[in-house]
Amino acid sequence: MFYYVLKYVILGPLLRLLFRPRIEGLEHIPEDGAAIVAGNHLSFSDHFLMPAIIKRRITFLAKAEYFTGPGLKGRLTAAFFRSAGQIPVDRSGKDAGQAAIREGLGVLSKGELLGIYPEGTRSHDGRLYKGKVGVAVMALKARVPVVPCAMVGTFEIQPPGRVVPRIKRVAIRFGEPLDFSRYAGMEDQKAAIRAVTDEIMYAILGLSGQEYVDEYAVKVKAEQAKKFPKRRR
Repeated sequence: MFYYVLKYVILGPLLRLLFRPRIEGLEHIPEDGAAIVAGNHLSFSDHFLMPAIIKRRITFLAKAEYFTGPGLKGRLTAAFFRSAGQIPVDRSGKDAGQAAIREGLGVLSKGELLGIYPEGTRSHDGRLYKGKVGVAVMALKARVPVVPCAMVGTFEIQPPGRVVPRIKRVAIRFGEPLDFSRYAGMEDQKAAIRAVTDEIMYAILGLSGQEYVDEYAVKVKAEQAKKFPKRRR
């Protein structure tokens, strides 16, 4: 219930007023049935802007840190994400990927929309990074379409380290649903899930126009943190 109050009464109208998002391809979101919306991830603002303009409810797998932060800010953030129906996923440990896949498949089994950022983390420099294969495994196991999405301009309004977003117009683009039925039964084959993931990332790239980096964002962030330990990320 609170999800729809946020979407239609509190947050949604405010975001539309402030950022006046240009929306393209919204008709590609299925009106019913399970589907995955896979997008680039440039800003903390992405968590709010995309759900605000999609007519259906969408559930994201959110990192567990959003639910366990300290102090008043941490409690408010956790309360917001819980109220919005988002699912915490622990990204640490060797079983983190499998836990995220189980949670995602649970959402899809109910015929709902699942939102996911295949890069696994926010881009620290505005570029698009190599996608993790969890999105492909879920798409193949659940046999659902994947709608690519590109957030454009959100890095400029709220890059990493910026708390209050700049008021500037953004764009949200959705591409045609990607059908991977030709890979049915191949969700355990590494070559197949890598091919599906790369196809999804290529579709996002075509919508966003970002520079592409064929490395995982987490790895690049870690390498840069070693070189520049005092730089904020």
